[in-house]
Amino acid sequence: MPRSVNAVASRRRRKKILKAAKGYFGARKNVITVAKNAVDKAWGYAYRDRKTKKRAFRMLWIARINAGVRMYGLSYSKFMHALKQNNIELNRKVLADLAMNEPNTFKAIVDKIK
Repeated sequence: MPRSVNAVASRRRRKKILKAAKGYFGARKNVITVAKNAVDKAWGYAYRDRKTKKRAFRMLWIARINAGVRMYGLSYSKFMHALKQNNIELNRKVLADLAMNEPNTFKAIVDKIK
């Protein structure tokens, strides 16, 4: 009896990898073994960098808030502590946006906690 191979599933699996490798250079886009390695590496980087992106944005927000409050004679840590003491529940993303784009609103927040 001939060996039974599930060609449908194999082809679907290979097509999924080649579709993910679309746009890659050279053999990475059309040779299944090379494409599989490239896609595995890319998915690993994507997973890692989704975490890194969160860290990078938080650092950016903190730098912007710090720059904003330094103009009013405060440090970032003292400002954040004062926010908590006054029960102002604005997250860093919103505070950084206010510091950059709405300086008058940000100044009102700083004046309220001083």
